[in-house]
Amino acid sequence: MKKGYLRLPGPTEIPEEVLLAMSKPMIGHRGKEFKEIFSSVSEEIKGVFQTQNDVLIFPGAGTGGLEAAIVNLFSPGDKVLLISVGVFGNRFGEIAERFHLDVEKIEFQWGKTFDLQIIKERIDKDKGGKIKGVIVTHNETSTGVLNDISSLKDVLRNHSALLIVDAVSSLGAVDLKTDEWGIDVVVTGSQKALMLPPGLTLISISPKGWDAVEKSQIPKYYWDFKKAKNNLIKGQTPYTPAISLIFGLKESLKLIYKEGLDNIFSRHILLSKAFREGIKCMGLTPFADDHCASPTVTAIKVPDGIEPSKLRKKMADEFRMDIAGGQQKLQDTIIRVGHMGYVDKLDIISTLWALGMTLEELGFGADITSAIKKAQQVLKKEG
Repeated sequence: MKKGYLRLPGPTEIPEEVLLAMSKPMIGHRGKEFKEIFSSVSEEIKGVFQTQNDVLIFPGAGTGGLEAAIVNLFSPGDKVLLISVGVFGNRFGEIAERFHLDVEKIEFQWGKTFDLQIIKERIDKDKGGKIKGVIVTHNETSTGVLNDISSLKDVLRNHSALLIVDAVSSLGAVDLKTDEWGIDVVVTGSQKALMLPPGLTLISISPKGWDAVEKSQIPKYYWDFKKAKNNLIKGQTPYTPAISLIFGLKESLKLIYKEGLDNIFSRHILLSKAFREGIKCMGLTPFADDHCASPTVTAIKVPDGIEPSKLRKKMADEFRMDIAGGQQKLQDTIIRVGHMGYVDKLDIISTLWALGMTLEELGFGADITSAIKKAQQVLKKEG
């Protein structure tokens, strides 16, 4: 089997060490060995969340983690303020609506970040504290936009609302100071910057969040935070865990701490900048503004006359490189290229080359030489 290149916003490529760890023989999930491993990773992952809070680990996708947050923190009829800049922000709101929450959505233009002043004005008007939660996506992969979560701390300083953050495509690649920024609940998934296959959702909960859990009246069974926490104390899970993924997470955390979180954050910023500057020299336009560009995924406007689906298929067929298309109203206008997790400088150069070659074959005069030269300059100067 020939090597493929995953340049998706997830799942991402997996280090060999992690793959080998996941191939270990199966063990019983109620035995001493699993208890030791699970207790260890449950404690070690707190560093990636930058929190002292409990972190629960469930088998499931990131979307499952979003649902878990809703059903454990709220009751039917509770009012939440949803801040959305794209598809995944809207999805979080749809989940809340499904469980009969009163969702007030403030949606900002796709390709832009949120307007903090608008959010502040809305929070300031809520004198009676009717808003029980503020829900926001940290890194919106549908548009390639990174929201400044730290700026919400002062806005919510004198408000009782929970701050709930979807960090599925940011945690472990982008700085997210859970405790320092006053975030009550952070949800992430295994298949992005944690460099694992899909299958785990990880959720941190603050003491304030646990207070809300005690008051929640939404039915839950599989996603029950209290049951998960009671089992975590014993080094166990309520139900059968994804044992091989826990093996992989143990190894992934070793790699993360070996490189160092600050170094990882800097690497993602550098690679993102090199890629964005490269595509600009190629004659392409990023969809998101530079000041709010995601370090983990770049959305690119497709030139007139080129169909995104054909471009993606040609890259996959000829270069074995998978990139993503746009979603919903952006389906026919953008492509999305992931650069998160297990990715380095050479990956950026090879992706620019493959993208440029594909565009040339489709009739767009991409300046590949200038693109690669510019990316190299960024990598050399700042790396």
